Amino acid sequence: MPRPRTSETAERIRAAALELIAQKGVQQASLREIAERVGITKPALYYHFASREELLRGLVQPLVDDVEELLVGLEAGGERDPRKLLGAYFDVTYRHRAITAMVMQDPSVLAHLNLAVEVDGWRRRLTSLLYGPNPTLAEQTRAAVAVGGMGDCTIMFTDAPQDELRAATLDASCAALGA
Repeated sequence: MPRPRTSETAERIRAAALELIAQKGVQQASLREIAERVGITKPALYYHFASREELLRGLVQPLVDDVEELLVGLEAGGERDPRKLLGAYFDVTYRHRAITAMVMQDPSVLAHLNLAVEVDGWRRRLTSLLYGPNPTLAEQTRAAVAVGGMGDCTIMFTDAPQDELRAATLDASCAALGA
């Protein structure tokens, strides 16, 4: 049987790590267990990811990259329709809902990777897109409820069809915004 290519092995490691971390948390999911699930040795895991932090970064980075790309595009495009803005954000977060679930299950992931500041920045940028550069406290609060609630919905309603969940989530988020 041919050996999997290195990128395939790294992807299998990420998938196993995501599953174990979601089940047990960051500290309780051992690198040995992850390696065993993939069918490799712990040194082979270290070949792909030099540390636990690097593995965590490898899990979260696709979400970070996609949200950053989305925000840069929205900021450049000048889109101001709340439903379109939030719909685009929903689509990205839905695509990465397993990562969101992992972070919500074990918020220490944010601390391990210093991501809390980055996530806060995303919310502030979305708020600015929705309300302009100087939103009132009431507008900031509505945006926090709308955006934070979207993340919750992507992981709470796993049995809902994506299109129905998207519509319901956008309706609720827009209502929170008063839009």
